[in-house]
Amino acid sequence: MTDPGQWFNQLPRFTRYWLTCTVVLSLLTRFDILPMNLVYLRRDAVLGHFQLWRCVTALFVYPLTSATGFHFLINCYFISRYIAQLEKDQFGRSPADYLYMLLIVAFLANVGGMLFNVFFLMDLLVVSTTYIWCQLNKDVIVNFWFGTRFKAVYLPWVLAIMELVFQGSIASLIGILIGHFYYFFKFQYPQELGGNAFLETPNLLKQYVPDVNGGFSGFGEPPASRAPQRPAPGNAVFGNTWGRGNQLGRN
Repeated sequence: MTDPGQWFNQLPRFTRYWLTCTVVLSLLTRFDILPMNLVYLRRDAVLGHFQLWRCVTALFVYPLTSATGFHFLINCYFISRYIAQLEKDQFGRSPADYLYMLLIVAFLANVGGMLFNVFFLMDLLVVSTTYIWCQLNKDVIVNFWFGTRFKAVYLPWVLAIMELVFQGSIASLIGILIGHFYYFFKFQYPQELGGNAFLETPNLLKQYVPDVNGGFSGFGEPPASRAPQRPAPGNAVFGNTWGRGNQLGRN
């Protein structure tokens, strides 16, 4: 059996920070050390009273009760399993790209939360990031409850349907929309449709979190390009091709 401390230290850096903040802040609110009424997302408080810290705390705080504890553990499992694998395998050499992805998803989660009155953004953040992993590893077989097995591409939809049926919440559906927004503009639009790369990581972030030299990593399965090929300079026969990424991180 893996030592818990060793398992925790083996988690990728930003996923480890994410999981730590989620567990610590949720426990602090559970035991009333941190007042819940100061940390959840409130549109009037953010826009009317400029309580901007709520946009951060709402990403990590989850209202722990006897009824929600199991759901919280499921979210923590997804963070430590699929999202950690996303950071380690697909963004292993470019941590700044992973951090930039999290910042985009967090911003959109706040927008979606304020539009649809979602006070706690953990579900949005987890499902949207899991959606990105699933799109990059579409054919990976995942295990679910009661021994069911299916392709990863269906996992976010299963989660969203279950949450809608059992909890009456559309948080996971919003998370899927957020994840698809990032996946489309990061991969499909520039690679498949030949559009501009709008979500390139800023150089300032690259300087703060530099790329890792050595080893290798790559995206599981970014879409193949269907954009018109342009002739290479000085060569009227051969054009540039986008190709397909190496599929990594398979279980």
